[in-house]
Amino acid sequence: MARHPDLRNRISAFRNFTGKVQETVSSDDSGHGTHVAGILAGDGKVSSGLYAGMAPGSDLIVGKVLDCEGNGNVDNVLKGIDWILKNREHFQVRIVNISVGTQPDLAQEQKQVFLEAVEELWDRGLVVVVSAGNYGPGEGTVAVPGNSRKVITVGVPDTELHSAGRRKNNINYSGRGPTGACVVKPDVFAPGTGIISCNARYGRPGEHPYIMKTGTSMATPVVSGAIACLLSKYPDMTNVEVKLKLRESCVKSPGTGAGWGLLNVEKLMKA
Repeated sequence: MARHPDLRNRISAFRNFTGKVQETVSSDDSGHGTHVAGILAGDGKVSSGLYAGMAPGSDLIVGKVLDCEGNGNVDNVLKGIDWILKNREHFQVRIVNISVGTQPDLAQEQKQVFLEAVEELWDRGLVVVVSAGNYGPGEGTVAVPGNSRKVITVGVPDTELHSAGRRKNNINYSGRGPTGACVVKPDVFAPGTGIISCNARYGRPGEHPYIMKTGTSMATPVVSGAIACLLSKYPDMTNVEVKLKLRESCVKSPGTGAGWGLLNVEKLMKA
């Protein structure tokens, strides 16, 4: 996690699980985590609030599981999950945002171990929000752990971008169900294409404070941030109640044929 001004005083704890030593000094050599964190909890200081995140009053417990190329492995993620479970009460963790997923060719045994670890987070009472992956839009393309029937899986709605000459470009990369257990996924859809958030390289010569990225990794913290706002209003809600409330508040719209529909924060926050 880069030390971006928009995230100052937001990070309560940090662990780097990608090296031999679990570093505790915040860092981000791929830019993925800083961008995700900014969407969730950045205060938009550098942009005078223009690019503030969904829940700027939230505290972050950050586990780095991706290397400088943005790649990771299940072992590192499992270490991160174990760290969360051991420290959830100390840091009063309520929501776990997982903006990573497995590649389609990963061994089934590895996928199963990952899935079970993520579902343990849910079984312990945490609200777990995960990305659907970017291997869509074919059927059965949702990434693990987004195939879990327990957790909240976030996809990006199909959209059409109009370029010069009125040509339409279909943007439909989001992973889709049904899963192997015939579960409809994603659960909820949120914006994830062309999202502007914190640039981990800001402060270096020629680098701007914000950068645009695309993917279900970007949509996931939009939903996590909305849930953080919900829990700030209704702190006694359980993870199951949060999921039901989210389902009730979603709105069907074009490009969200599967699942509950598009995230609607206004409806979500109503009693």
